Amino acid sequence: MKPMRAEMAELVQLPAKAGPPAEMIFGEWYPALRADRLRAGETAVTMLLEIPLLVGRKSDGKLFAMRDLCPHRGIPLSAGWFDGETVQCKYHGWRFEPCSGRCEEIPSLTSFDSLAPTKIYANSFPVAERDGYAWVYVPAAGAGRIEDDAVLPAVPELPKFGGRYRTAHLQADLPCNVDHGIIGLMDPAHGPFVHRAWWWRSAASIHEKTKMFEPIPEGFRMSAHAPSTNSAPYKLLGKPVTTIDFVLPNRRYETIVAEKNGKKRWFASLTTVTPVTASTCRIDVIAAWNMLYWVPLVTPIAKYFGAKFVAQDQQTMVEQAQGLRSNPGLMLIDDADKPAKWYFALKQRRLTGEGEHPLNGPVELHWRS
Repeated sequence: MKPMRAEMAELVQLPAKAGPPAEMIFGEWYPALRADRLRAGETAVTMLLEIPLLVGRKSDGKLFAMRDLCPHRGIPLSAGWFDGETVQCKYHGWRFEPCSGRCEEIPSLTSFDSLAPTKIYANSFPVAERDGYAWVYVPAAGAGRIEDDAVLPAVPELPKFGGRYRTAHLQADLPCNVDHGIIGLMDPAHGPFVHRAWWWRSAASIHEKTKMFEPIPEGFRMSAHAPSTNSAPYKLLGKPVTTIDFVLPNRRYETIVAEKNGKKRWFASLTTVTPVTASTCRIDVIAAWNMLYWVPLVTPIAKYFGAKFVAQDQQTMVEQAQGLRSNPGLMLIDDADKPAKWYFALKQRRLTGEGEHPLNGPVELHWRS
């Protein structure tokens, strides 16, 4: 068996204490890491919702996700060995089938022992591969082992409108809790300031906007509309129609579709803000489009400008985190901060199991950006 050489992605570091924590939502699928970086027989470590994870791919290509902890004496399993079929602990050689977590061998047992190793389980989690990500289902504490994935909600997936398209993905660590990451993600008014650039927006481009919102299960939708006229990239599509959905616990879907000369041109993205710890989170963006998909340079160009865009958000969050260390109160205003208020109401409803959806019908909001 070969040793596992797993690497933890570095979080953005701040010199002082972390900001305030946020309550996290369990019983959901979260993107753990890029699955396309895992070849057969390889593993990696990451963290979701303060749970250290060992994620790997067996020899047959099947993904697994285990708590990076041996149930015997608590040493990380990633310190041991993986042979493509089983994970073996470095401390006492306990061996586990990683998909189920079932213990297959305890080398110290003798013929005098009656303990059956297969009755012992390390913590394992349901995992699925979608859009190049390893999605891990994180159950609530005390939920017990999940033996039938059919009882779980559907695995999130990027919408697509055809079989030929290009894709790109981006990632950034944020030194703030998931609540601040999410309300920053859905904030409609920061564009001309955080994302001020010749290829996107300028301060002079600010104008009043009116958008309709409607409730959807576990979230809300910015109803189909023409995208902002002060965002240059949208003009490449002609006269597109945009729909934006936010769905608990952390997902923002955007689809942009246009018809021209009888052909459909489209762009779709799925952005997630995932709690790594109670005080830090990570943003992942996966996008697909069919515009000029046959041109080789389109993808690196899109990733270059996309990375610039995400880096602007990341830098703003790093700066905001300095102020959030003192856990100040928030001053949310109408109408631009209404989506943030809806998010907090939806989250509280999920956590407590009480209350109504914050939208009881279509709502029109106005702001300038």
